[in-house]
Amino acid sequence: MSETKIRTVLGDIDAALLGRTDAHEHVFLSSPMLTGDEFQDVDKAILELRMVKQSGIDALVDLTTIGLGRKPAALAAVSRDTGVHIVAATGYHRDAHYRADHWIYTATRDQLLDAVITDIQTGMDASDWATPFRETTSARAGIIKAGASYQRITGTEQLRLEVCAEAAVRTGVPLAVHTEVGTAADSILDVVESVGLPASRVLLAHLDRNPDADLHEQLIQRGATLVYDTVGRIKYRPDSQLLDLCAELVERGHASHLTLGTDVGRRGMLKAYGGGPGMDVLGRSFVPRLQQLIGADCVSTLLVDTPRRFLSIEGARQ
Repeated sequence: MSETKIRTVLGDIDAALLGRTDAHEHVFLSSPMLTGDEFQDVDKAILELRMVKQSGIDALVDLTTIGLGRKPAALAAVSRDTGVHIVAATGYHRDAHYRADHWIYTATRDQLLDAVITDIQTGMDASDWATPFRETTSARAGIIKAGASYQRITGTEQLRLEVCAEAAVRTGVPLAVHTEVGTAADSILDVVESVGLPASRVLLAHLDRNPDADLHEQLIQRGATLVYDTVGRIKYRPDSQLLDLCAELVERGHASHLTLGTDVGRRGMLKAYGGGPGMDVLGRSFVPRLQQLIGADCVSTLLVDTPRRFLSIEGARQ
């Protein structure tokens, strides 16, 4: 076993034990953007993650941020019941996901920073709404998430992005950033680097919605890791195009900076609620097709080696 640790909701584990990882998921979610499409039922979450486990996925990264219904104590219960490792997020999404009266708009920079660091070092906030200092659970966050808007980073998003990057520097956990349709990625890296966080500690989400292999290579050359996370999302493009994009980046030698996920963000996408394609679509249908295309060793790099490296707590900062 290595001495490298990854922080899950059930505690820190040896990185070697993580296994095949879905690098962008939501076990619980509730957002003003998704009124009527929330999913908050614990029993249904257990049912969904049992299917994920049966599909060959051992771990997932839950990128639900502060204020969006992440339910940390329930995450721990679901992980314990299903045997799926869950790395949970702290941090703040893009503006569109918060009501105008949410506390993140009136909190000071120090309050925003303290809330994130507390989630990582002490335990995640359970009530998730009224103030940044409320009821704390024993489940700790192992990744930070921020978000940007389409083609730009608003002023309030930049403040929260800077706060999240600073928290990542202080704690040693990585930072994931939502890119809207794969845009503004270079600007995001510019901001986090200005705070002192290297691009090598940044996971850029949704780049496959902008399937520009040359752009992706440039971002990887800056040090970033990408997550292709619209597996099974046929409304964006057929999975065949995503398979080809994966093969292209692997052929260029970038498998060590690629991860995969399904980013289930609506109740209607979950089998447990009668929808589809289900959170298990990655392991159930996409991975077998990808393995035929690029081989088992490369698939293992995307699902095991890259997430294990990226999610590891850096240094002794905890």
